[in-house]
Amino acid sequence: MTYKDKLNAQQKKAVQFKEGPLLIVAGAGTGKTTVITERINYLITEKKINPEEILALTFTEKAAAEMEERVDKALPLGYFDLWISTFHSFAQRILEEHGLEIGLTTDFKLVDQTESWLLIRNNLDKFDLDYYKPRGNPTKFIHALIKHFSRCKDELITPQDYLKHAEKFRLDNDLRKDEEAALEVRRLEEVANAYHTYQQLLLDNDLLDFGDLINYCLELFEKRPTIIKKYQKQFQYILIDEFQDTNYAQYQLIKLLGKPRNNITVVGDDDQSVYKFRGASVSNILEFKKDYPKAKDILLNTNYRSKQNILDLAYNFIQLNNPNRLEVKLKVANKKLSKKLNSASEGKGVIEHIHAETLDDEMAAVINKIQEIGSHEKGISWNDFAILVRANNQANLFVQGLEQANLPYQYVASKGLFAKPVVLNLIAFLKLLDDYHESDAMYRVLTMPMWNLSTLEIAQLTYLARKKAWSLWSAVNQSKYELRLPTGVQSQINMIIDIIKNYASLTKTEKVSKIVFDFLNDSGYLKYIDNEEELDKRQDFSYLGQFYKKIKVFEELNDDKTVKNFLKQLGLELESGEQGSMQPLGEDEGPEMVKVMTIHAAKGLEFKYVFLVNMVDRRFPSSERREGIELPEELVKESVPEGDIHMQEERRLFYVAMTRAKKGLFLTSGEDYGGVRKKKLSVFMTDLGFKQTDLKKKNMKVTELEKVKAIKTKKTNYQDLLPKRFSFTQIKDFQSCPRLYYYRYILKIPTQGNHYFSFGTTVHLALQRFFEEAKKRQGTNQGDLFSKKTNDNLNKKPRELVSQAELIKIYENSWIDDWYQNKKQKEDYFKNGKDILKKFHVSPNYPDTMPNYLEKGFSIKVGNYSLGGKIDRIDDLGDSFRIIDYKTGKPKIKLDAQDKEQLLIYQMALESWQDMKIEELVYYYLEDDSLMSFKGTDAQKKKLTDKIVKTIDEIKDFDFEKYIKNHEKCRSCSDIL
Repeated sequence: MTYKDKLNAQQKKAVQFKEGPLLIVAGAGTGKTTVITERINYLITEKKINPEEILALTFTEKAAAEMEERVDKALPLGYFDLWISTFHSFAQRILEEHGLEIGLTTDFKLVDQTESWLLIRNNLDKFDLDYYKPRGNPTKFIHALIKHFSRCKDELITPQDYLKHAEKFRLDNDLRKDEEAALEVRRLEEVANAYHTYQQLLLDNDLLDFGDLINYCLELFEKRPTIIKKYQKQFQYILIDEFQDTNYAQYQLIKLLGKPRNNITVVGDDDQSVYKFRGASVSNILEFKKDYPKAKDILLNTNYRSKQNILDLAYNFIQLNNPNRLEVKLKVANKKLSKKLNSASEGKGVIEHIHAETLDDEMAAVINKIQEIGSHEKGISWNDFAILVRANNQANLFVQGLEQANLPYQYVASKGLFAKPVVLNLIAFLKLLDDYHESDAMYRVLTMPMWNLSTLEIAQLTYLARKKAWSLWSAVNQSKYELRLPTGVQSQINMIIDIIKNYASLTKTEKVSKIVFDFLNDSGYLKYIDNEEELDKRQDFSYLGQFYKKIKVFEELNDDKTVKNFLKQLGLELESGEQGSMQPLGEDEGPEMVKVMTIHAAKGLEFKYVFLVNMVDRRFPSSERREGIELPEELVKESVPEGDIHMQEERRLFYVAMTRAKKGLFLTSGEDYGGVRKKKLSVFMTDLGFKQTDLKKKNMKVTELEKVKAIKTKKTNYQDLLPKRFSFTQIKDFQSCPRLYYYRYILKIPTQGNHYFSFGTTVHLALQRFFEEAKKRQGTNQGDLFSKKTNDNLNKKPRELVSQAELIKIYENSWIDDWYQNKKQKEDYFKNGKDILKKFHVSPNYPDTMPNYLEKGFSIKVGNYSLGGKIDRIDDLGDSFRIIDYKTGKPKIKLDAQDKEQLLIYQMALESWQDMKIEELVYYYLEDDSLMSFKGTDAQKKKLTDKIVKTIDEIKDFDFEKYIKNHEKCRSCSDIL
């Protein structure tokens, strides 16, 4: 089925739009993602635009991955260099390649809000704060300052802009003698200087925050004409998803990149702009028509999600935001536009208001209604229900109700990682290694489930500690003398003691990541989790992986990677109020569950039945919270809508909530929420036509909850957990060890790395950066990076452009020190790498030509599957190409069929995409400076294709136990990993 068969007339018109700016107004549930991906496919397959000439930007990694997956499925031959990413990933990619040209290091590290808080907290003395440094709580305003700096970057306000504004305000108020003006001058100057200090700290430490990515990218494009022209020429078409969520800076970036063609397609809906708190500017979508008056606008208003009466309710409500809506503004401009959505499905949906006596009754009514629907509707799934709250703190009672009713649920929260039991256990273990006598940590370690100690046995140990006035650690150590525990129990306690002592002895020399990783394996904790109930297993492995990733980020940002320093930083994070950012399981990553989430988290999702709870005054709409430190109006660049901005945002949020429902929308409220006064019904409810006087209260008790009988919980469909695109490395991992594949790619838990990989990655990265620098210098005069090309440089070889000493410096900056067994081994490899690259730089063997492509990404179709990867180096030989792959392992005297597989895939990829003629495939063994070359035959490619398809078939069969049982290595392997 082609796109022409599955799209409606308006969608087809959007997909086939030719040239110029295009505004696609895509209402809720109208298939905007389909339109964007089909437009990309159309441009590639029918307009014959190269994939690397299309830029598609969105806001989340998940959305970018979904878009790339859909495009990948639709393209029959695969592609090279598809630029689909988030705004921040795009800017990061640009700065990593060109940042040096505005004085940035290309090895910068990205920091989030918590890491920014720590940076300021650890350097507070440099900020010279007074107004924003209360004596009793000097760190109180750090969060407010960080948020303020972030908003400045959204609006492209630099520290210099702020300092000029403060100076102007001081001069304008010099004649005023009142204390209020003097205080405001001091406040503005303090904030301006703090902003400057913060930026300088980031630069001094080679750090960038997310706002910097966009701002420095813009600065690069504005100051370096040759670079912006390169990308303006490259990107013939630009597509922006969720355009209503862009901020001012992001919009300026889009406009600059789009020139002069202005083939910019923006897709959005002003009625779903709900991220004002994150800097999103609803005015961007309203301003687009002013910036591009000749832009074509196409309305998508066929809704494939909700019943018509639900859509009508939402549409009638959102018109309360008139006249500050795109629909009204375009009508004023003599454009016929109606954003009223038309349902593609027949029949009416359920719209019901449930009003209860108390908050507990409201919760009970929601749970009972879920069970009632589940008991009577055929084919219903737990995934079909969502309980939506305005704020996270409103979710707890409903979570408790679901637990009491024994219904499977998932609380979809973006915070709270540090409160998860499996993470608390690991933190306690680390604390115990740092201080044996921290009894709370010792108690938590004793309760870890893999030890299988009973409550009574742990109670005996704690009693002994209290009786003797010992620490719990001392009591555990003396238990064999003081207590008569069963032999098996005492043996288990002795093992715990040995494990703690062993790891404590390593805390000063080993990185915290290695200690955590080895403990998870040695203690049997991973094996225990793998035997848990399915939902617990999936969630615990997810939390473990995220905590481990956090540890790795800590190690990247800190020279001192020890347990003690990690705990110190963790303590500061907790002091800041950080609860641990986390990514909840996706809908396809676990068993079916009722979802409890905020409306913001539900954006982009859909459910058969939506319960919008706590529809009472001061809960929804919420009370307006002013920013801790407000931006001076004179510095704000975005066009601010008229009217009550907060109420307009709350209405849009309510609109988003209502349009999540496919079949049923339940609005719930109560009178007694525990305060002195009874709650009034939300003004939004009265706007919808529900009256306070018509309410019939439901009085229900939590004890009346009944178990649902109709819904049978289905297990996770593990097919959904398989990678959507495979790689050569994945194929080799499965062939080498099915068990390892299962843990690494399906459960996504931390797996053992090796120093060979760390060393190989370091050398590859050094060579990539070496050639990238040579390519830059070949196109410019070395004395002036931005002057025109000279014939002299054009004829120079890479090693003539970048010296051996510079190559070694690049290598040192690229060094990855993970997974080495000891300090000596690390030092030996570090020296060996230098020797290899020195030899490489003077070798007569290596092709001393400028590569055409470095780390060229690709996706190729193998059978019905997609296989992706990156090619180290591609050389243009005139009428053919040479592919080179660097190897740091043991050199080969002869290549067997298995050795050739990686380069054969690369050959197949290039030949399939643009019918490129391949002259030779080369493995360059850096260890002894030898080259092994060949060219794949049709027979070899056919054999490899069959092998890859067979392997992926086995992976998709998902009977890992069968392959583990039959695999030679697995039969003799006793480890979990």
